[in-house]
Parts: sequence; C-alpha cells; structure tokens
Amino acid sequence: MSADPAAGGGAAARTGTDPAEEPARLLVGGTEVARYVVDPALDARHGPRPYLHPVRTLGGTVVTDALPADHVWHLGASLAVQDVNGTNLWGGRTYVRGVGYTWREDHGRIAHTGWSQRSADRLAHRLQWRDPGGAVLLDERRSLAAVGLTGTGPAGELPAWRLEVDYTLSAPAGQDVRLGSPATNGRPGGAGYGGFFWRAVSAEPARVFSAGATGEEAVNGSAEPWVALVGVGAGGGAYTLVFDGLGDGDQWFVRTAMYPGVGVAFAFERQVTIAAGATRRGRHRVVVADGALDVATAGALVRSAGGHRVR
Repeated sequence: MSADPAAGGGAAARTGTDPAEEPARLLVGGTEVARYVVDPALDARHGPRPYLHPVRTLGGTVVTDALPADHVWHLGASLAVQDVNGTNLWGGRTYVRGVGYTWREDHGRIAHTGWSQRSADRLAHRLQWRDPGGAVLLDERRSLAAVGLTGTGPAGELPAWRLEVDYTLSAPAGQDVRLGSPATNGRPGGAGYGGFFWRAVSAEPARVFSAGATGEEAVNGSAEPWVALVGVGAGGGAYTLVFDGLGDGDQWFVRTAMYPGVGVAFAFERQVTIAAGATRRGRHRVVVADGALDVATAGALVRSAGGHRVR
C-alpha cells in the first residue's frame, strides 16, 4: 500500500500559506466510499493535484493506491496531463524526444480554488491548472458524485456503486493550450497516458478486459465502449472496476504487468489542442463492485448505468 498522502512535502511544498484543507468525503447510503484530497502537501515533482484516495467498495475493500514506491506521483484517481504547453502536471520525469525521461524544472500544480457544492454524495469545485511560475494554463470546473447501484451477478444481488466525474477545461482567451503525452513526445510502447487516471492496488496480478478484448496489450490504446479491471484487495477481497466515458479521440491507457491502472488518455497518439477561449468537457463513470465480475455482468452494469461516450 501507499505512504501517507502528506509524505514527500510539507507546507513549503504548497502554494499559499493556509494549512491544507481536510479531505472531503463521498458517501453512499451512509457508508464512506471515497475521500477527496483537494490540497495535498506534496513536493512539486509529484504533480500536486486533487485526488481520490482511499476509494472503497461497499464491502470496504480499498481499490486505489497513492504515492506507491514504483511511481510516487500516482495519486489514487485523479486528472492530470504530463505535457500542457510544456508544463508537467502529471509528476515524475518528463519524456524528451531524442533524450528519454529527464528530470526538469517544469512541474506545475492543479490547484483547488473554491467549492461550489459539498454534500454527502456530490462535490463540485473550481480549479486552476498552473505552470511552474503560477500562471494559469487552464481553468476547470469539476464535479464528483457517488451513486448507489443495484445489480445482479452470478451469485445473486451485487453490491456496487458508481463514481461520476464531470469536468470542463477552459483555455484562456488569448492562448491555445496543447495537451501531450510521453507517446506524442516520442516514447514508444503505448505510453500515451495523461487524462483521467485510476491507480489501482492489487495483492495479485490484476486482470483487464472489455467486451471485445482481454489483456493489457489488447486493451491498451483501444477505444472500446468500456473497460474492466479485476483486482484483489490487501485483505483478500476481490473487486472489479468498470470504466466508461471516452470522449471523441480518447483511447484507453491500461497497465497490469508493471502496476494496475486504467486511464482515459487524451493524447494517446497525437497532441490535442484546446483553442483559445474554447472548452473541453469530460464525463467518466466508474462502477466499483465487490467480487470478480465476468464480461456479461460488467457489461450489464455499464448498460444499466447508462454508459456513454462524450461528444
């Protein structure tokens, strides 16, 4: 499991002088299913940004990891891009064409600037994506909601809930904003990550599948309507995450061999530009279920939840 979310930084690592805000909570039927860390006290190299961790099934199994030793900048479930007009908002080393991964002084911050709503099952707030000097690259409005689900699996009634993530990124009036990834900067091997990313945790090798493909190599880079990851929590309980909500041009970023993770990649093969004064909207859903679901059950849960693509 991960280290303390405050490890690797402190008050000096954050912008501003106010103490870090306490994590918000999301509940389903009175059960806490997620904590939302809005103002993490992290070293700039870890890509400080709001993130969800721990996220739990209704049965209590933790299904996210934060600050893991293999990739310290992986922060539960979060939204981040490695190349935003040259600023690294993902954390870690930056991939430089012809050079490889390199430590650079190019890390920015995605900063919480104020709440719009804060209730037991829904959070909404305003954010700024900032470069290393504090200049605003993008303004964002984001909402998170937790919704209880009732489904039927092979063993009968299925306990599950759904995380809904909805955001709008707005470029400044006078500047186009380019979103890139290690892949668009020259890294081979399907490393097109950057967007909405979920770092999972599993005591055994995780499995990933979609309606039409199975395994990391087949699913990574695909545009399947949904993707499921099956893992095992620290206490031995199996769980399944089912993701949907690709936007036009998005592709799935998937890892199981090196670590368990699933992401909606904005720039998997080519850079994406948000034109000056324009917006980019994202809407993603993640079903969080106890147990190891099969293809039919995972697909049925997505359909019952109204799975969609963003256009």
